[in-house]
Amino acid sequence: MARHEYKVQVAWSGNDGAGTRTYADYRRDHTISTAGKPVLPGSSDPAFRGDAARYNPEELLVASISACHMLWYLHLCADSGIAVTGYRDDASGVLALNPDGSGAFTEATLRPRVILSPESDRNRAQALHAEAHRYCFIASSVNFPIHIEAEIEFETPSTPE
Repeated sequence: MARHEYKVQVAWSGNDGAGTRTYADYRRDHTISTAGKPVLPGSSDPAFRGDAARYNPEELLVASISACHMLWYLHLCADSGIAVTGYRDDASGVLALNPDGSGAFTEATLRPRVILSPESDRNRAQALHAEAHRYCFIASSVNFPIHIEAEIEFETPSTPE
């Protein structure tokens, strides 16, 4: 079995001088980085005193599920002779909190809107979403259901002027 290791650095940058003396004394700001790539600004969700202008871990989890599905889907379409010319996913995830403040994701929903070239097979393109879900490393690693509400459209031929 092949193994791949992924290394990232998460560095907290929210110490305003008092450290974590109290829950209100520090910012949740941090950076996420890996060698040779742009730094991502991170924080917690604003509901947990975070900065809304920065990515939070919950958004990044949903983005990881969505991106993994998309990349597998595009791969499978290419292998199947289906020409995807556009792809956009309005993905979401649901985090349920417990009274003690702990919690877990209970579900995620992917809503890919796929645009195909006119000669592509719509039924096969639709079916490949299930196959992409089966192959997705991230989807296989989480313990909550991921729903897929895909829409398939054909590109509109442009009319010459």
